[in-house]
Amino acid sequence: MKWIITSLLFSVGFYLPGYKPVSQNPVPVVIKSAIRTGADQTEKYLPYLKGKRVAVLANPTTIIGHRHLVDSLLKRGVQIVKVFGPEHGFRGNASNGATVGDETDPETAIPIISLYGKKRKPGNSDLKDVDLVIYDVQDVGCRFYTNINTLRDIMEACADNNKELMILDRPNPNGYLIDGPVLDMRLKSGIGQFPIPIAHGLTVAEFAQMVNGEGWTYNKKKCQLKIVPVANYNHNMEYVLPVKPSPNLNTQQSVLLYPATCLFEGTIMNHGRGTPYPFTIFGSPLLKGTYSFSFTPVSIPGMSETPLHMNKVCYGIDLRNYDVSRLRKERRINLDWMMELYKAYPDKEHFFDRSQSNQIGSIDGLAGVYDFKKQIIAGKSVKEIRESWEPGLSAYRKMRKKYLLYADR
Repeated sequence: MKWIITSLLFSVGFYLPGYKPVSQNPVPVVIKSAIRTGADQTEKYLPYLKGKRVAVLANPTTIIGHRHLVDSLLKRGVQIVKVFGPEHGFRGNASNGATVGDETDPETAIPIISLYGKKRKPGNSDLKDVDLVIYDVQDVGCRFYTNINTLRDIMEACADNNKELMILDRPNPNGYLIDGPVLDMRLKSGIGQFPIPIAHGLTVAEFAQMVNGEGWTYNKKKCQLKIVPVANYNHNMEYVLPVKPSPNLNTQQSVLLYPATCLFEGTIMNHGRGTPYPFTIFGSPLLKGTYSFSFTPVSIPGMSETPLHMNKVCYGIDLRNYDVSRLRKERRINLDWMMELYKAYPDKEHFFDRSQSNQIGSIDGLAGVYDFKKQIIAGKSVKEIRESWEPGLSAYRKMRKKYLLYADR
């Protein structure tokens, strides 16, 4: 009943604290599914936590209902001895790529150890006074979204220190999508660590099983996992995120467009950073006269302090009203926007030049292959580009089936 009430509140425009709706076309929650996240199923894991010293890897998406998991577990008597914070920090107030330091949480006085600063995973001393680690962070199902890197890192640390990792699983809002070129491991970087396509079609718990099964930890040591699966869920279900997953993915529209539009981070286009609408609008000052839509990126603390083309009027494409239901029907990453803007850009030699930007990643690293940029420049068709993703994509789809906790339909 509680879930149905929450769903109805979403349908009439009410959003839980922390969610910042801007999308003109939010994906509706399917009330009959009664999806329950792992965290919401406290009856399945609270008894197991009794008497244990617990560490939690958390960010603002780590919630039970509308309350943060850490706050909720503390109230229920769970002994939380520390919190590990990923990119953007425990409370989510750091910009993308920004170094995050250790601190003490002012609300709970619990020490917070950053995994996006001097180190990327807990050390032996960090886990010495811990019996069990909980991982509960919302993912969006893309290779270049760094949460899966942090998941692998904490799996390595737990395996090295013989600690169990409990994963409170959450739906993947792009779970229906398995698409894109499989990463050429010569391009391994902070935005691509695994030989998977751009959209991997897994929840974090399924991905953790893949990390174990495929030996993707540095010494191939397996992490002991305890998974609380999502209830009443399959990969084809529509799921509206109750909390924005990161500062620049602040709407449901941006989350659903992200598998395609994050590729613009590898171009000279401003892709909405420095505006309230990241990953949904794109443009450049040089496209004046070609497009009527315009916007001006500015410095926004906590989101993008120095966006590309800051304080300059950019002209281009507006996808805030794009019908995202088409993405689910087509089940493919949209390449048309990239191809259109490349053709329209007058200085093609510098379209993929990132020297003016402080953002992480080249187009090669984002796409995961060297050919993608060359194909766009050569004017290859969508069909030709997609054919080049095989047989790697088909092989991944087959491998993925071994690790599924949920049906695809």
